[in-house]
Amino acid sequence: MKKLIEKAKNTHSLSREELVSLLTDTTCSDELFAAADDVRRQYVGDEIHLRALIEFSNFCKNNCCYCGLRRDNKNIERYRIDEDTIFLLAEHAARNMGLKTIVLQSGKDMFFTQEKLCNIIRKIKTLDVALTLSIGEKTLEEYKAYKAAGADRFLLRIETTDKDLYLRHDPGMSFENRVQCIKNLGLAGLEIGSGVLVGLPGQKIESYADDILFFKAINADMIGIGPFIPHPDTPLKDAAGGTLETALKVMALTRLLLPDINIPATTAMETLAPNGQTKALQAGANVIMPNVTLTQYRKHYELYPGKSSTNYTSDESLRQVREKIASIGRTVSQAKGFHIRKPLA
Repeated sequence: MKKLIEKAKNTHSLSREELVSLLTDTTCSDELFAAADDVRRQYVGDEIHLRALIEFSNFCKNNCCYCGLRRDNKNIERYRIDEDTIFLLAEHAARNMGLKTIVLQSGKDMFFTQEKLCNIIRKIKTLDVALTLSIGEKTLEEYKAYKAAGADRFLLRIETTDKDLYLRHDPGMSFENRVQCIKNLGLAGLEIGSGVLVGLPGQKIESYADDILFFKAINADMIGIGPFIPHPDTPLKDAAGGTLETALKVMALTRLLLPDINIPATTAMETLAPNGQTKALQAGANVIMPNVTLTQYRKHYELYPGKSSTNYTSDESLRQVREKIASIGRTVSQAKGFHIRKPLA
């Protein structure tokens, strides 16, 4: 296993079988995490990029079995934040909190048309920030329109590259369309963000290996990996859920094979363990997304229960993040955090 870790660290390439071996192994996790941390340091440095997350709508037309925002969840209080308030939140994040990237995230809410979203994008871009969208599947023409309005990045998670599993847990969705949408992000000139859940019922070790190879195949710029946490108002409420250890291993191997991409330490990791994000930052991650959504709305954007930042104000969340970063000797970047592709060492 240690030889495989060294191979990944030095060549940034592993076969499916080699990935499965490392994911199955239970003896060399510390060595794997240390190798990912070394590669992270070598390729993207010790600075951590902070992205201001605005969850502007929890309406969703989709009915994914693992998500608390699913269409059939009648126990959720739905909300939409109006365009002016979205801008004010972004303005506070940029001018008062000093954050260099705004992330606009929502369910698949058809109320926010291309025209409305482009208006919001253009307004936020006057703040001299990078802008990421995470709003679900759109057409290539829509992606191009968002890019023309000023959007820089788009996050569209594949969730799992196991087609049968995807169709089982994402009823009414098309796996092929999902993959094409992710590819279309690059065609539109946007940075490609994707990611997976770890621990879905029926997910196999081989699936995680395929996920990592998929990230490489799509030439990803950012990958978010989070453990699956069952929500009580979904069909998967009684599932076991994912573990932090497995999620960290998938993340660390992603860093080893895609050494210069941006990888967030996800909130779901912090939800499973009080030091989950810190562990992620020490196993390959280099991004944290402080939540700047108004607290009155944040509690209703419940993809999964127990989100760690729900009851804090945006300023309190930022203070906690900065303390976390300082505690491990890392620093906050003052750059906008674009993916800088580097020659492999």
